[in-house]
Amino acid sequence: MKLEGKVAIVTGSARGVGEATARLFAAEGAAVVLTDVLIDQARSVADQITRQGGKAIAIKADVSRRGEVQDLVKETVSNFKTVHVLVNNAAILRRQRILDITVEDWDNMQDVNLRGPFNCTQAVLPYMMEQKYGKIVNISSLGGIRVTNSSFAHYAASKAGVIGLTRVTALEAGWYGINVNAIAPVAIITDMSRTQRTKEELEKFIEEGKERSLIRRVGRPEDIANLALFLSSDDSSYITGQLISCDGGRSCYN
Repeated sequence: MKLEGKVAIVTGSARGVGEATARLFAAEGAAVVLTDVLIDQARSVADQITRQGGKAIAIKADVSRRGEVQDLVKETVSNFKTVHVLVNNAAILRRQRILDITVEDWDNMQDVNLRGPFNCTQAVLPYMMEQKYGKIVNISSLGGIRVTNSSFAHYAASKAGVIGLTRVTALEAGWYGINVNAIAPVAIITDMSRTQRTKEELEKFIEEGKERSLIRRVGRPEDIANLALFLSSDDSSYITGQLISCDGGRSCYN
């Protein structure tokens, strides 16, 4: 198993990509800490993992709140002694044209999508540095690299920030044996993609995603989880500071 004996925190793990990642990590031998504001759903996932023979607990935390993140990491260490892997997946998405975005909308998006990964990264780094080992995987977006749609200015800005955070953290943490990488998904069908669209808009989103994909399908949460597993394992020990697109080849020509 690729994560045998490792302790992993996965943020935003009550559903979607975070849930798929937590389940896969547990199956690969990790003790997984699921964290989300949707704590009842996160606990349900953790309970299912435990019943299947894995190790998992759920801790409620809003990643935009520094104190809650610090408590999350302290509780993780109290339960499992340390932390080896952090997957910064928690994020929010709201479709708004740029003229409709208020300062509060902008700040809320940056607080969760960019400050959240910063808070979590800063909280786990001392433990990783002390043990001279760690893996941090940040979930960005193809929208942080190039224009994929309108009505996402604040989201795109936050995800571009995650890429910058990834690269500088990799530079500073590399001396301590810590790998820091980012994943850029696009057209992944999750609860978030469903709730942001009407039925007709979702059907159009799926069809356009298929047309723009070189392999003619949209993505699944498991596609991102599989890549996160690779980047969290020792198979990727010589990879750091990188942004890897997981988009069915869309970025090749779009």
